[in-house]
Amino acid sequence: MLSSIKHRNNKQKYYLLNYLSLLIPDFFYRNNLRKKLNSLSDFDFDYIKNRVNYYNKLNKEIKLNKDDESLNNFKIKNFHRTYFFDTYQYTRFFEKRLKLNMLFGDITHSPDVPSIVKSRPINENNQNSILMKLNKIRHFTYTKDSNKFDNKANKLIGRSAITKKHKKRIDFFKMHFNNNLCDLGAINKDTPYPEWLKNKISIEDHLKYKFIMCVEGVDVATNLKWVMSSNSIAVMPKPKIESWFMESKLIPNKHFIEIKEDYSDLEDRIEFYISKPEECKEIIKNANQYISQFKNKNREDLISLLVLEKYFHFTNQKEKTSDLVY
Repeated sequence: MLSSIKHRNNKQKYYLLNYLSLLIPDFFYRNNLRKKLNSLSDFDFDYIKNRVNYYNKLNKEIKLNKDDESLNNFKIKNFHRTYFFDTYQYTRFFEKRLKLNMLFGDITHSPDVPSIVKSRPINENNQNSILMKLNKIRHFTYTKDSNKFDNKANKLIGRSAITKKHKKRIDFFKMHFNNNLCDLGAINKDTPYPEWLKNKISIEDHLKYKFIMCVEGVDVATNLKWVMSSNSIAVMPKPKIESWFMESKLIPNKHFIEIKEDYSDLEDRIEFYISKPEECKEIIKNANQYISQFKNKNREDLISLLVLEKYFHFTNQKEKTSDLVY
């Protein structure tokens, strides 16, 4: 039990605190918006600016449809509870009259109108996809890895859900399931490939291996954050989908080991890095440093509020609260 706690977010605590927060009147938050935004002076201005404008690329005024729902109608729904809580903790700082388009779930397309999303395609036409840190209880998991890299197995471990919609993972498994350098397994009993079925293993057991598969699922690779916070190395093609984690800013062979999109060079890449332990440790160091930027809660809160403020400003609903970063 203790080993699993240090590798997982506490869901019971997450839901308890969020449900209790609903008892606090929203006006308390609205009255503190200016104070929150003024905390910008406590941080690196250029860093904040770059991240806000990364998540929210709007640069001209856009009018929303009259039929779009206001924040006053934003209610909790069981199917998307985590998305609700992760959005509401910031929207409640703003007036209820404001309108906000939200698309919850695994989003891999760019919407026609500016919308809050968890994920978006990495391309030049994703301006309408406004990223927020959503479903973070599942996606933003970090680990405390006590295993030294040198003592780990010289193999790549991979445990994933494999369904018909996981085409990238299916292709990976077809090519490398029987590879002696890999230990792969599907963990869902309803997989259309029962020959790949293996028991689910803990994060602690994953960390006994030097290399961990981080192939994208429907959108991003959910395990990428905890892998990059560990003393193992993420192995994957260059990402096609990005989230609050800013996957497009990851540098191949600096933050992760890059393999070809068709996975054909996996064996060569693993064998190369097995022979280069010092280069592996440098990648681990860089990955751990990249992770650290997401651990400052006050700064993360400020960036989230600024992303929303920019949204409301460019959808012609709100003036800037102060001299901000966009």
